[in-house]
Amino acid sequence: MATRISPLHERTAWKALRAHHAEMRDVHLRTLFAEDPGRGERFTASFDQWGVELGKVLASRIIPELTSREVPRLAHDGSTNALIRGFRRLAGR
Repeated sequence: MATRISPLHERTAWKALRAHHAEMRDVHLRTLFAEDPGRGERFTASFDQWGVELGKVLASRIIPELTSREVPRLAHDGSTNALIRGFRRLAGR
């Protein structure tokens, strides 16, 4: 008997992500950092004296691509481009 793999939109994690998106849809990242000055420190890891900023630079590029009313010109890797297109489709953009 074959195992059924549930579609992404039926999975618990996806539903939680959609609920989180609905909650955070109108919240700007600048607001989060203004309200929590230590946020940057918590989302930064250091390994062997190399600072690794987890997603800050990429997020600053992707957020406008997710929220824009116009179709953005995507220049990421194929997987990231597909995720952005999928998100935009679900968000009705």
